[in-house]
Amino acid sequence: MTEDYRPQTRSGAERLFGGRPSSVVMRLVLISLLVGFVMSVFGFNASDLLRGAVDAVREALRDGGGIVRQIIGYVLAGAAVVVPIWLLMRLARGGR
Repeated sequence: MTEDYRPQTRSGAERLFGGRPSSVVMRLVLISLLVGFVMSVFGFNASDLLRGAVDAVREALRDGGGIVRQIIGYVLAGAAVVVPIWLLMRLARGGR
């Protein structure tokens, strides 16, 4: 009655994606949908964000002392998007 226990080996694609590629892609699509919806609610679009980031980098380079302020701003802006998504993913995972 002894079962032969062998740890599952993960394929290269699973190691690269951090899980089954199909589930990772589906999760990314859902997160992208959520982020896109939130961005549209607040009136943002990708080109405006990119243009704003380029302008901010130009200003930061022009104002050497403002680089730290710009980086902190980027971290806070990114955290405003990333942390809720991370929290939703953790809650969606539940007890797994």
